[in-house]
Amino acid sequence: MLKRIIFAAAVTGLVAGVTMPVHTTPAEAASSGCLKAAKAKFPGDLKSRHAYRKECKAHFKSYRSAQRASKKAAG
Repeated sequence: MLKRIIFAAAVTGLVAGVTMPVHTTPAEAASSGCLKAAKAKFPGDLKSRHAYRKECKAHFKSYRSAQRASKKAAG
């Protein structure tokens, strides 16, 4: 009896893990990084994905340096 309960709990855990939602839209993937956002926005076009990722990284670097500069000026 105990084996059946443990087996049922394990199967339930596996089924619950498989049914969890995966972020596939650009808006949902944007918070997880440039690579995942690029894959979500351009799933089949590698050249566009590469260009988008480079643009995203450049934007992030400029944003980060602006944030650091403003902290230096304030502090």
